[in-house]
Amino acid sequence: MAATIFIPHFTPLTLLYFLLLSTSYIPILAINITHLLSSYPELSEFTNLLSTTTVAADLAERSSVTLFAVPNTFIRNSDVMNNHSPSSSSISLGDVLRYHVLLEYYSWPNLRLIPPAGKLVTTLYQTTGRAPSNSGSVNITHDPISNAITIHSPNSNATVINSVKTVPYNISIFTVDSVLVPNGFNLMASETRPTLGLNITQTLIDGHDFNIAASMLMASRVEDEFEDDERGAGITLFMPTDQAFSDLNSSKIFQSLPAEKKTDVLRFHVLHSYYPLGSLQSIVNPVQPTLATEQNGAGSFTLNISRGNGDVSIDTGIVQASVTRTVFDQNPVVIFGVSKVLLPKEYFQKNSIEVINKPSSGAPASADPPEISISPVNSPDIDGSTNHLSSPPRFGEKESAAANTKSTIGIFLGLCCIGFYVATGY
Repeated sequence: MAATIFIPHFTPLTLLYFLLLSTSYIPILAINITHLLSSYPELSEFTNLLSTTTVAADLAERSSVTLFAVPNTFIRNSDVMNNHSPSSSSISLGDVLRYHVLLEYYSWPNLRLIPPAGKLVTTLYQTTGRAPSNSGSVNITHDPISNAITIHSPNSNATVINSVKTVPYNISIFTVDSVLVPNGFNLMASETRPTLGLNITQTLIDGHDFNIAASMLMASRVEDEFEDDERGAGITLFMPTDQAFSDLNSSKIFQSLPAEKKTDVLRFHVLHSYYPLGSLQSIVNPVQPTLATEQNGAGSFTLNISRGNGDVSIDTGIVQASVTRTVFDQNPVVIFGVSKVLLPKEYFQKNSIEVINKPSSGAPASADPPEISISPVNSPDIDGSTNHLSSPPRFGEKESAAANTKSTIGIFLGLCCIGFYVATGY
């Protein structure tokens, strides 16, 4: 007696459904917050604070969070950030930053659905076990008339300014107009850190190998600008040695630049954050904005900082220099000597650079540095979409592309099954 085998009958649409379902998975990636914020120079101090504390590492282990980032202007005007002394308060600076991270994902539409009475939302600070009772939460309210979103804490309030970055259901980043202070932070007991008041030019002269750099700072009057920036997150200066200037034919390079561009080149040697040598060697985000970035727009005038063979290298896209020595280091200012003059690719081309101590097969042609050409920076849209100017790769771009390829293959196989079904008459 022949055995009868039952073969279930699947329709082509059912088969297509399973194929699409099997190819639609997109993995959730760890959050690299410094990478996401790297193209926003107005958030450079906040980004640096995330990196120098352990908060950036905490966020790498999370998904579905909302970050309230504080722009440089508000950090510099904040008594909390500028006057905080760890010995005067039971709450560390890292915990203050954790208080700016919600453990839920909120987009603009989500925030506008919050009732006027408010909603209590838990922050990353609550997870540390150091927040007494429920003090690691914030109350968020929405004003239906003005559409203002306000974050309330016992010691401070902050209003959402705009949306900076949105990776749906993973992370949403908003800027706020004030630092949020958790309960237990004794602001009145905070000690004021005295301004260093460093004479940068004199410090370079005392270094005995930076006379040309010192004279250029005095001639450009940019030194006052650097000293004003000692507040907040501090500054890091990369000053070329006298030998670095001697190796470069400055008469053909710098002399042809107008005064404003020469000042930009000097600003290009300064980071708007305090990075001692240890922090510089372990820097999380290699692409760093400079003071020239703040003057010219996001994505421009950046330095690529890396470590190799025990040395710190600085790549401008035109020249690659190395840190030769520490000239001065006292929080909030550090000055490093570098082996070459840092030339920005926005003003120079490789074939227009003439180095005297390198042999040449013929007389180099004299070429004026090209004029700067930078497109205007597009502000982020209200829905969180970012500008397209020198922004970092979109979060999960490679994974999304792979997922799209898999989906395309699935659709193709499904259509083939449908064709086979029609052709055979099943």
